[in-house]
Amino acid sequence: MSFNSVAYALFLPAVVLAYWASPRRARLPLLLVASYVFYGAWDVRFLALLGFTTVVDYNVARALERVTGTSARRWVLAVSVGVNLGVLGYFKYAGFFVEQFEDLLSQVGLDPATPVLQVVLPVGISFYTFQSIGYTVDVFRRRIPACHDPVRFATFVAFFPQLVAGPISRAQHLLPQLDPDRHPPRLRQVWSAFGLLLVGLVKKVVLADSLAPMVNRAFAEPGRQGSVALAAAAVGFTLQIYGDFSGYTDLARGSSRLFGVELVHNFRQPFLSRSITEFWQRWHISLSTWLRDYLYVPLGGNRDGPGRTYVNLVTTMVLGGLWHGAAWGFVAWGALHGTYLAVERALHRDTRRGPEVPRAGEVPAILFTFGLVVVAFVFFRAGTVRGALDVLAGIVAWRGPAPRAGELALLGGVATAVLAIDLVERTGRAPRLWSLAHPVRSGALAGVATAALLVFAGGTPVPFIYFQF
Repeated sequence: MSFNSVAYALFLPAVVLAYWASPRRARLPLLLVASYVFYGAWDVRFLALLGFTTVVDYNVARALERVTGTSARRWVLAVSVGVNLGVLGYFKYAGFFVEQFEDLLSQVGLDPATPVLQVVLPVGISFYTFQSIGYTVDVFRRRIPACHDPVRFATFVAFFPQLVAGPISRAQHLLPQLDPDRHPPRLRQVWSAFGLLLVGLVKKVVLADSLAPMVNRAFAEPGRQGSVALAAAAVGFTLQIYGDFSGYTDLARGSSRLFGVELVHNFRQPFLSRSITEFWQRWHISLSTWLRDYLYVPLGGNRDGPGRTYVNLVTTMVLGGLWHGAAWGFVAWGALHGTYLAVERALHRDTRRGPEVPRAGEVPAILFTFGLVVVAFVFFRAGTVRGALDVLAGIVAWRGPAPRAGELALLGGVATAVLAIDLVERTGRAPRLWSLAHPVRSGALAGVATAALLVFAGGTPVPFIYFQF
């Protein structure tokens, strides 16, 4: 089944109330069962896969505490990494590599008779496998002790607010919060959780979903679109995926807060970044820091000279692109961002964070960075290099027909809303806007947001983009 906001609106408060009403020793088992019910609603067949990953990594971490030799501990860790990447590789990439092999044989004049491989992708598999790998690696590095409570560890892997689209939580951050002895959230925390849920829905339904028809039409038939319409669609998808994914993150953070759990921030106003390096400090932060700590640094990071550093940057981002899916468009997206980062480092650009509110002189750098991000997202959305090049060629060709005025107005409105939300959040005013100390103001904002949801909620439901990863 697809994500149903109405069903979730009933499921979430029921689980929250049952959780806090239960005896303390029953809370984690209840939360674990609820998480498995939530995941099983997507496809019950993959509950066994989620459980298999959990059992393997729980026992690997326990073994890492018992084994003392460095070589032996590496072999034990290899079990976790091999199993997780093997499962991820089969479900996510097996069909892609079979298809590429067939194309290669066809190009040399052979007629391959390989069977068609149809593999159903388990929802959220990229997120929970990376989260579980991070746990075993941290135990191997002796940064954290192994978890000796199987229920708590299983809940860490399957925690339903973040299960299907992250953020990717670190064990040292999330495991201690899964403590049944914690006190229920205070009224102000509950109110702020509702604020996050409401903002997340607005970002998704009002901002992201309203742009979907324009973006889908332009990318489906780029040859029939004018240059301005294609450029608008490229910008539109960049805003769409931000509203869609950051909206989900807000929903996950708000849901978790009702259980007394604070998830990590996954977005910090990325479109106000002054460089690509800063962009990756603010976009999908849980993935970018995971790639840095568990891939870029082990590859050598910046320890072996500039040339090796550039190779490590590009390699890390290409693999980050592949993490999103088995398509050349994702590879190209990652390669572009790796190249951006390498060029910035080679030019010794100042990538330190500046003032939270950009100065007027920084606007050109912000716009240039945003343009680079938009170009890369064309490859991400098109899925194929050929499709992305068709869109980009159509943009630079400067051809008609003229775009629809209503769609340009919609794009401008969404862009203004995103910028306003970013500025409010960056200046730290968002918590005060939802504060119970100002009930009239926060109530008015909640009313406006609810009215916007009612106006925009009648269209065709659009699945969360990152559910496919």
